[in-house]
Amino acid sequence: MKTIQILGTGCKKCNDLADNAKQAAADLGIEVSVEKVTDLMQIMTFGCMTTPGLAIDGQLLSQGKLLKPEQIAELLQK
Repeated sequence: MKTIQILGTGCKKCNDLADNAKQAAADLGIEVSVEKVTDLMQIMTFGCMTTPGLAIDGQLLSQGKLLKPEQIAELLQK
């Protein structure tokens, strides 16, 4: 099972990114765990300087963008 971390303080874009990540996993038929990381110090440990950020299994793959479910699905398949 992959773990998706949504990095952000809880703004609308962060929540939308979490929803898109869940949709991408559902579309692929894979089980994921989605964690929201809201602590700024913890977000910075990922190297994320612009939210929302998206990390999969602890690796920062996107920051400052609201990715669509199709884009997240591509990242999950790597």
